[in-house]
Amino acid sequence: MSHLLEVKDVYKSYWRKKALQGVSFSIDRGKIIGLLGSNGSGKTTLMKLLAGLARPNSGTISIAGASVGPATKQVVSYMPDAPLTESWMRVKDAFAFHRDFYPDFDDGKAKDMMQFMRLNAQDRVTSLSKGMQERLQLTLALSRNASLYLLDEPIGGVDPVARGNILDAIVEYYNPESSILLATHLLTDIERIFDEVIMLKQGSLLLHEEVEEVRMKRGKSIDELFKEVYAEC
Repeated sequence: MSHLLEVKDVYKSYWRKKALQGVSFSIDRGKIIGLLGSNGSGKTTLMKLLAGLARPNSGTISIAGASVGPATKQVVSYMPDAPLTESWMRVKDAFAFHRDFYPDFDDGKAKDMMQFMRLNAQDRVTSLSKGMQERLQLTLALSRNASLYLLDEPIGGVDPVARGNILDAIVEYYNPESSILLATHLLTDIERIFDEVIMLKQGSLLLHEEVEEVRMKRGKSIDELFKEVYAEC
């Protein structure tokens, strides 16, 4: 069976800055993978390439057997690190926009998640706190029946009390026939949901392993390994 995602020898530069340098890895279905790295390690660049919002200078990326392009955008749900909503919208407008734009938008899942996340349909998007904004963006992303979910720092603005509930929502509401690639540098509490981790450092792939294998071989938690690897960053 072919991999859900295959990244082969991908390079990406912006002017003279090398954002990704020869990155290769593959992901199968039914996985939640942590994409880890300090700021500037290449996480967001990789996310944009997978979402089809940028093109690599060289190398290939395929999702569900197709090269990144119009076809893959139909099976990829991307939550960027900046909101996709417009300032004039209420929460209900954001849902209506996604419903109209994405054929795979699941109304039932959206309503369940909206209640779970304690989102009010009448609230203006501009009135939401950063944490509630992230709850809204995550709900919109996970309400699609996609094959690959790309979540860029989905809990960066969420307080520690709410973080556990949001992580539970990620596990509960994503399609088990799909996979999630979740970019973060905040590992307290979150590593418990990961099946695998990918570590990037200065644009290069440092590690791609199953979480349990990391713990058994190295005798460390993912958080401990992260702090060791990126101590000087």
